Amino acid sequence: MDVFLLLLVMMIVGAVIGGFTNSLAIKMLFRPYKAVYIGKWKVPFTPGLIPKRREELARQLGLMVVNHLLTADSLKTKFLTSEKEQALTRWLQRESSKLFNMEDTVQDVFERFDLTSPVPYIEETMDQWIEQQYDQLKDQYMFLTIRETLPEKWLDRLDGKVETVTDYILEKGIDYFESDEGKARVQTMIDDFLKTRGTLGSMVNMIMGNTSLGDKVQPEIIKFLKHDGTHDILEQVLRTEWEKIKDWQWDRAFSIITDRDLIVRLQRILKERINLNEWMQRPLGSAIQPLEDRVVNHLIPKASEKLKELLIEKLEGILSKMKLQEIVREQVDSFEVSRLEELVLGISRREFKMITYLGALLGGLIGIVQGIFVLLTGL
Repeated sequence: MDVFLLLLVMMIVGAVIGGFTNSLAIKMLFRPYKAVYIGKWKVPFTPGLIPKRREELARQLGLMVVNHLLTADSLKTKFLTSEKEQALTRWLQRESSKLFNMEDTVQDVFERFDLTSPVPYIEETMDQWIEQQYDQLKDQYMFLTIRETLPEKWLDRLDGKVETVTDYILEKGIDYFESDEGKARVQTMIDDFLKTRGTLGSMVNMIMGNTSLGDKVQPEIIKFLKHDGTHDILEQVLRTEWEKIKDWQWDRAFSIITDRDLIVRLQRILKERINLNEWMQRPLGSAIQPLEDRVVNHLIPKASEKLKELLIEKLEGILSKMKLQEIVREQVDSFEVSRLEELVLGISRREFKMITYLGALLGGLIGIVQGIFVLLTGL
């Protein structure tokens, strides 16, 4: 019985010592957090290992992250692959569909992001662009003829418009002389003509009596305008003049109207055609709907591909400029030691307990061996 009690006591003492020393060793990794002094004498093993080596630990963690975890090669292998590119493309396409179905107006979207309406800026830019293009074209074509500068198709189309212009002039002329205003105008012109002819004019009035000369002349004018020969004569005159105009130099054409009048008219026409204010009041999805196919099926896949290529090319430089090593070092170095202890124990608490239990087990075995050795030597 004494032998068993001796072995039991030796085992318990060994286990307590083994477990305690291992537990103490684990705690001494972190504690004490600061150096302990007795007078001017610094107590050995204070502060704990990690507080004492915190700067070196932070530096080594930074190096480990840069050299082994977040390396350019590992990021390329993990993220910059065809599968990730396709996943990004699909995600962007899904998100873009929300944009093309948005019911909020363009104006509402700008206001949501505290952006002012771009209409004044765009219109001002358009006005400046028109002025610049006008000045450039004027300088370029000033001493060239219309025939030399206009495309052949344009000239052929304008040639075909001569007959249309002829029909338009005659049609408007007939409408005018058939109206009461035209009839009154004819009568006024005849009266003014006869007044300047003195006796001849009086004789004509006497001969016509109460009959208005305008009533006789007006139908003849209309008949003249409707005659095919009149149409042919006017068309020939217009074609002759148009051929002459083709040989005008542009400086002569520009001299007909002032530059400012032409520029202002062009600016007004462009603004009316585009109508940006109306566009700003349209739902965003409707306003950009014509771009959907091009954006979803062409632009987004191309953008994803180019982004991947750019990242592959620039990744090392980006990581270098990010200075991850310094970020990790500064972050770890700024941690309180208690925070570091909490992080490490949060990850490895179970393993540390197993180390303590292993120390107790080994201590107990050593106690048993020591007890047997004492018994043997005592005999």
